[in-house]
Amino acid sequence: MTKARLCSRAYLTALLMLAAVPAGAADVKDLFAIDLADYPGKEGRVIEVSYPPGAQDMVHRHNAHAFVYVIEGQIVMQLKGKPAVTLKAGQTFYEGPTDVHVVGRNASTTDPARFVVVLLKGKGAPLFTAVKE
Repeated sequence: MTKARLCSRAYLTALLMLAAVPAGAADVKDLFAIDLADYPGKEGRVIEVSYPPGAQDMVHRHNAHAFVYVIEGQIVMQLKGKPAVTLKAGQTFYEGPTDVHVVGRNASTTDPARFVVVLLKGKGAPLFTAVKE
């Protein structure tokens, strides 16, 4: 086998291996939590989500009211039974307690995206629960 052919095969193998690796996971930072005295058993949580380029979430639900505000970049959001929407910095999105979040991803494969989520949920309940489609 010639050296050029061997290099071509090695390059192709490396590209195929990179394509098989999932996009980077979202980084979730807890910013604030408070018990809601007027609503026994409920709490407010504020989180910041950073999507690296190409990142996407698994299908999930929050069992909470979730208010999203995009800080940087563009994200794609879709709830089960509704059309996908692309949001840019300064735009908002809402998920209700019974909504299933089927698409949550960075709209870009080259630029990061960041957004803040305010959650009103049961005290101590998980921030999200994976859902099998």
